[in-house]
Amino acid sequence: MAKKKAVSLPLSMRRKWVEYNADYSIRRQCRLAGVSRSCIYYEPVPETSDNLSLMRLIDEQYMRHPEFGYRRMTDWLRDEEHRVNYKRVARLMQRMGLQAITPGPHTSKPAPGHKIYPYLLRDMKIKRVNQVWSTDITYIPMKRGFMYLVAVIEWYSRYVLAWELSNTLESLFCIAALKRALNHGTPEIFNTDQGSQFTSDAFTGELLARQIAISMDGRGRALDNVFIERLWWTVKFEDVYPKDYTNGHALYQGLKKYFDYYNHERKHSALDKHTPADVFWERNGRA
Repeated sequence: MAKKKAVSLPLSMRRKWVEYNADYSIRRQCRLAGVSRSCIYYEPVPETSDNLSLMRLIDEQYMRHPEFGYRRMTDWLRDEEHRVNYKRVARLMQRMGLQAITPGPHTSKPAPGHKIYPYLLRDMKIKRVNQVWSTDITYIPMKRGFMYLVAVIEWYSRYVLAWELSNTLESLFCIAALKRALNHGTPEIFNTDQGSQFTSDAFTGELLARQIAISMDGRGRALDNVFIERLWWTVKFEDVYPKDYTNGHALYQGLKKYFDYYNHERKHSALDKHTPADVFWERNGRA
C-alpha cells in the first residue's frame, strides 16, 4: 500500500528521493521510488570521445542550419577536415534525434499504429496566453556523454512551463513534463512533432482527457514549432555550449538555474522588454 501511494506522487517529487551518494544503489533507489533510471541524471549515454566531439560539432552546426541532412552535414565536416563518411554521420544524427527540415527520410517517426493529427497552426496569429502550447526534444552535449532535454513552452509569453532530462528517448520523461506543465493551466491547442514519444496513446491521452486540440508538425518541418526551436537556440548558445557541463548532475543544476533566469529575468524584445513570467502570469490574472 505504501508503495502504491508513493508511485501516485509526482515524478518530479519521487526523483528527488534518489541520492547519488546514498547507501543504496541508484538501481534500487529508482525501483523503490518507482522511477526509471533514465530520469536520474548521473549516467550519461556512452559514446567514444571522438564521436562525442563530432556530435558536439554536428549539434552546433544544426542549430545554425537546421536544413542540413546527413549528406550536407558530412560534406561540411569534411570541409572542416574531419575524416567521416555518410554512414557514420547518419548514425550519429539519428542517435541525436536530428532531422533536416526539408522533405526526405527522417529520424523522428511515429510508431506503427500511432495516430497522426493535422497541423492546426498554419497562418494562425497568436493573440493570447494559453492559445497554443508546444513541446519538443533536443540533444544536449556534455564533456562525458549526452542527454536529451524536453520542454513545454507557452507560445504567447514564451514561458517555459516544464522541462525534464533523460538519457534515453523513451516517452516517460515527455509525459512527466506534460503533466507538470498542465498544473499551470490548459491550452486550447497543443503542438508537437510526429515523434513516437508524442504520438503515443499515453501522451495524447493526457491532452484528449482535457479536451485539448492536438496539432502535429508536418514531416520534416521543424519550423512549424518555431517558438521552441528558438528556445533551443537560446538555451544552447547562452548556457549549454559556454558551460560545457561535465556530467548529468551538473547539467540538471545548470539548466534549473538557466530556466529560472529565462522565465523570470531575461527580457524579450518581442514581449516589449518584459519577461515570460511577467506576461504569462499577468495574463492569467496572477502576480
